[in-house]
Amino acid sequence: MQNTIELIEKIINEETIIKATFSGIRKKSEKTFNKVTIKKVIIQNEEKHQFEYFYDKNVEHKNLNNNDSIAEMCKLLETYFKQAVINTIDSDYQILISKKGKAKILKKAATRKFEEASHNRKKKYILNEGELTPFLIELGIMSAQGKIVNSKYDKFKQINRYLELVSDCIPYLDKNKTIRIIDFGCGKAYLTFALYDYLVLKMGYNVEIVGLDLKENVIKFCSDLAQKLNYDDLRFEQGDIKGFNQFTNVDMVISLHACNTATDEALAKAVNWGAQVILAVPCCQHEFLKKIKNEKMIPMMKYGIIKEKLASLLTDSVRANVLEIMGYRTQVLEFIDMEHTPKNIMIRAFFDKTPNTKKVVNQYKQFKNEWQISPYIEEAFGKKLTDKLN
Repeated sequence: MQNTIELIEKIINEETIIKATFSGIRKKSEKTFNKVTIKKVIIQNEEKHQFEYFYDKNVEHKNLNNNDSIAEMCKLLETYFKQAVINTIDSDYQILISKKGKAKILKKAATRKFEEASHNRKKKYILNEGELTPFLIELGIMSAQGKIVNSKYDKFKQINRYLELVSDCIPYLDKNKTIRIIDFGCGKAYLTFALYDYLVLKMGYNVEIVGLDLKENVIKFCSDLAQKLNYDDLRFEQGDIKGFNQFTNVDMVISLHACNTATDEALAKAVNWGAQVILAVPCCQHEFLKKIKNEKMIPMMKYGIIKEKLASLLTDSVRANVLEIMGYRTQVLEFIDMEHTPKNIMIRAFFDKTPNTKKVVNQYKQFKNEWQISPYIEEAFGKKLTDKLN
């Protein structure tokens, strides 16, 4: 069966499969399916392999990722079926299993076109597999041949999701000037490099991007890579958000996974700089956990895990509303977190020249009173926010 396993791994990992049909059940019983088919589907913007299990009177479905699909296909051949026909972009394969469990593979010319089912088509990303992208290669996400490394495919999709969110910001950035961008807490800078690649190499913008992080080794790694890639207008510096005072104006501020009130500091910096675009994905949020008080919500708040989630939602609600008060059109979106944590909310804000803040101010004050909170973000913003609230 080793040759069969290798074939299945190849067609799944290289994503060439169009359809597969397993038939010839070995031992029939009332509880056993008669046939299984496989096709690609897109569920919530993610590609899956849909397994259809055909019983006498009903059909059941499973939607599996690549690794689980490989395991399930091997199990079907090892345990249940005598044969399988797998249609791929390049070839058709017929797998025959003998009574002794030995597999024979017959290869034929492809009989199905990749366009036969729209759900089989690969999602069109801003960054695409097969298009050599130097920064992805250097970061170990793409091979030198343009293939996405299987273990890095989730990260590849996450980077593309980020660029999709950035692409909506383009109308707010002036292409006739050098756009200044600060990325607070850039880490290993997967997204910072992606942003530079997208804005400069794909969109043709002039930029000055600064990635800021506390870790000296991270800054050295990123600086060396930027130099290697000849990303001349991308630099990295060691430091924290509150202490960064190099500029008086910035066009776009990014803050991904800044811990606790560091997100508030980043938002305050962005507003004080007059940033046209703000992208923030908060991380751990501890400020409200011991502060919030609301007699009506005791049935929720007496449970620690629920109170923790509630505190996070309240914190991000405060931040979004404060940005509205400061004249930004604000959205709260789902963002696929790079560290695979539940902290996947992105606050995306665009400066609005004609804000209507009076209503938001009144709502914000009522909200604070209801929860009996005095948010740190007001301290971070200082007089600019105080004047709006008075």
